[in-house]
Amino acid sequence: MTDPQTDPQTDLDVAVVGAGPAGLAAAHALAGAGRTVRVFEAADAVGGRMRTVREHGCLIDIGAEMFPEPPAYPATWRLISALGLDADPAAVPTVPDALAVWRGGRTRPHVGRPLGLLTGAGLGARARLDLVRLQARLARLGDLDPQRPEHTSLGTATVADLVRPYHPDLRDYLVDPLVGGFFGWDPERSAAAPFAAHLATSGGTSGWRTYRDGMDTLARALAARLDVVTGHPVTRVTGGLRTVLLESPRGTVSARAAVLAVPAPVAARLHPDAPPAVREFLRACGYAPMLRVSLVLDRPLAPRGARPRFATLVPSAADPLLGVITADHRKHPGRAPEGRGLLSLVTSPAGTAELVGAPDDAVANRLLARAERFVPGLGRNVRHVRVSRFRHGLPEATPRALRLRAAFARRPVSSVEYAGDWTVLRPCSEGAVASGGTAAARVVHHLSGGLGPGDALDPDPFQEVDR
Repeated sequence: MTDPQTDPQTDLDVAVVGAGPAGLAAAHALAGAGRTVRVFEAADAVGGRMRTVREHGCLIDIGAEMFPEPPAYPATWRLISALGLDADPAAVPTVPDALAVWRGGRTRPHVGRPLGLLTGAGLGARARLDLVRLQARLARLGDLDPQRPEHTSLGTATVADLVRPYHPDLRDYLVDPLVGGFFGWDPERSAAAPFAAHLATSGGTSGWRTYRDGMDTLARALAARLDVVTGHPVTRVTGGLRTVLLESPRGTVSARAAVLAVPAPVAARLHPDAPPAVREFLRACGYAPMLRVSLVLDRPLAPRGARPRFATLVPSAADPLLGVITADHRKHPGRAPEGRGLLSLVTSPAGTAELVGAPDDAVANRLLARAERFVPGLGRNVRHVRVSRFRHGLPEATPRALRLRAAFARRPVSSVEYAGDWTVLRPCSEGAVASGGTAAARVVHHLSGGLGPGDALDPDPFQEVDR
């Protein structure tokens, strides 16, 4: 076997482990910098948690990705432009009537929009006033940086701490459903800073976009331009000064550097010899599992309301197991054949904890029975069921992880680098894509010998990677 400490002979400049948006973005930047790169993916397709399954004439997104306009997601939109995905404006359409909340037996529209302050969006007058107060408080902070959440003056306060001074409806019918439904977080143990920075940067829901051809559009477009090997699990990564070895059942690959674009617990297992600051941060990066039941329907159905919406937040007072109901055929008309419906049931944190280990049939039957009162007639119109689950669903930004991130960000560049939304504690595609740019910049600096031992680099994740 090659000695990673001494042998300069390598197969590649850089090996990337993981073909989700973080790994593919890193590989794209490194290839653009003139490096030879290969991406190794254990699954049989690219996309990771942003994968789209094509079944029964439907595009079934197994995650729930939507994204705002370019100023809010600069790394994502820069890639979209570089790949030419925005040449056809219809390829990245807006999501109409994106978000509602369930209260009083029906959906309440305009959540996350200025109009919601007039119509209520599920909140009473006092709670709406407190929402304005909370928004003004966060705007005054001036230090909400989603790429460096540990620097905010919110410190290590939890989401529950953030909203405790305000009307309880603000927590019960807006913040808790948002945090639990889209992030899978428990407000009592999740840090407020990453959540607040993400909301402040993303803005309102009226401009939310999607990919017409499935949420894996960006991943597929990147993979088509790269050297990607699927069905290739990596079991161990050993890093030296000049060579990194990647072991797998298909043999050992050597590279001058590697990027681990996998969930933090997987990265810790693959590379147990990481420096102490990295190991501590990896151990602190907990994950909320994800559980989603997608239903192909004989006709388009949606939760009751004056007008159907795409996503409906379900507060725990309405149902303790359901977190979000999405009418995916309303996300874009191409998601389901004409006259058919596509609807998904996403569990709440409590629902995920209770059901994530249950068989698919048991999960589907349990959630269908509970969803019937929100979507009357749902059960008798189901044609096909798909259950999607991720053990490592979304990184949960705990106060401990937030405290340790600063040392992780200041670590010296190395032959083994990391990418993923967990590296910035921001569970979204922008966090993943931006982290890929950061990892690529760090690898280029390592390979060029531009930094010596003990020098750290925390580059702007939106900068271009130099050749």
